[in-house]
Amino acid sequence: MPIDKNIKIAKNTMSLYIRMLLIMVVSLYTSRIVLATLGVEDYGIYNIVGGVIILFSFFNTAMSNATLRFLSFDLGMKSYERLKRTFSMSLTSYLIISLIILILAETLGLWIINSKLNIPLVRMPAANWVFQFSIFTFLVNIIRVPYNAAIIAHERMSFYAYLSVIEAILKLCIVSVLQMLGHDKLVFYSFLIFVLSIAIFWTYKIYCNRNFEDTIYIFHWDTKLFKKLISFSGWTLFGSIAVVGSKQGSNILLNLFYGVVANAAMGISNQVNSVINGFVSNFQTAFKPQIVKSFATGETEYLTKLILQTSKFSFFLMYVFALPILLNSNSFLDLWLETVPPYAVDFCRLIIVYSLLESISGPLWVTIQATGKIKKYQIIISIIILSNLWLSYLFLKLGYDPTIILWIRIVINALCLYTRILFLRKLISFPSILFFKEVILRICIVVVLTILILNYILLLFQDSNGILISTISTMVLTTIVIIFIGMTSNERNLVFSFIKKNVFQKLYS
Repeated sequence: MPIDKNIKIAKNTMSLYIRMLLIMVVSLYTSRIVLATLGVEDYGIYNIVGGVIILFSFFNTAMSNATLRFLSFDLGMKSYERLKRTFSMSLTSYLIISLIILILAETLGLWIINSKLNIPLVRMPAANWVFQFSIFTFLVNIIRVPYNAAIIAHERMSFYAYLSVIEAILKLCIVSVLQMLGHDKLVFYSFLIFVLSIAIFWTYKIYCNRNFEDTIYIFHWDTKLFKKLISFSGWTLFGSIAVVGSKQGSNILLNLFYGVVANAAMGISNQVNSVINGFVSNFQTAFKPQIVKSFATGETEYLTKLILQTSKFSFFLMYVFALPILLNSNSFLDLWLETVPPYAVDFCRLIIVYSLLESISGPLWVTIQATGKIKKYQIIISIIILSNLWLSYLFLKLGYDPTIILWIRIVINALCLYTRILFLRKLISFPSILFFKEVILRICIVVVLTILILNYILLLFQDSNGILISTISTMVLTTIVIIFIGMTSNERNLVFSFIKKNVFQKLYS
């Protein structure tokens, strides 16, 4: 890999990594207070009602991927005039999408909330207020996406990191205010989150307008560009519907079969997973623009190395933080929460395993999207992902406990990973054998070794007072195994060189 690109990626990764460490602490504490303040029932209502809104996010997800892809592609080709048109046309498209989602939410969404969900009758008025605030929060966040994509495409990760930390801290402040109120905390919490989303949107907009000339919105209609965006988004839409439908559809199935208490447990597991998964998503955020730009400029060898290293490091970064939680789930949740909902421990473990698999796939689907040839891929991958819904319904109907939903999701995700490797091999002659050797095999060796070596730690630290020691020991030993077994010698030298140059030299300078 070119050295200057490696340094830029590493610095962006470090900014995002520090961001995630701070957000992890704040988010976990915030979730604990929210659950304690709202109670299990209201927390479950907030998650299931918000999940209905997310059902409509397939439009947003599809356009988000398209926007980042086209902005990064234009930057890679140094086509700055086209970059301006792409941004303005993207924002226009987002405004259209927002209107469509508003109509769907106020019709189909309201019908689902009031007619289909298992919500206690006495809390239906509150649920409807939460739904309205969730709609407008979601719409504001949709319009924010082009600005967020511009920041990522320009690789200004430091601002992205700082603002994300500020947003997490402000959410903690909202919870603190919530504790002092006497009236309906659930409704007021939704309102304050809506207000925060508006403030964050304007911060993104002002920063982009001052730093990137191409993000100053000028309305114009470019039919050819619009068709490109919609064509790309149209096929991406299949995958977006599948992912959102699988996750939120499963949440609705949980509600229908097991009620809001199961939704509360899923909400807790999603919170734990989002914190851990945030490390790898931030890491991949730093790589996405480089993947698209390297494809645009035809740097095939660099692109292949980038995919291999990003897939492997994505898993390792998540695994370092995931393994201690997998080994100590009961103790972690007991310390973190005042009340642990039923199934929360099992949900947390399974959803982390799911995300570990997903972390390997990220660079693969980003590269597939960079090619622009996504029609056949999106159709096949969407069918595979959506099979999760009917399989989950079947097994729940047969009387299986709710954890079966996540077991099914894990198996399907493994199948998706294999499918993505096959598609990439066809699209860019990707060396799939090398991927299995350098990524999958090394990951398997690291997992087996760490589990065998570290399993005895549970016997040494059984009580809650030993969790901190157990966690630190697990993370340190896992990191050692990853460095000396999971990495190649070149990768090791690169990591040590970066740490020496950018950490130790600055500390002692």
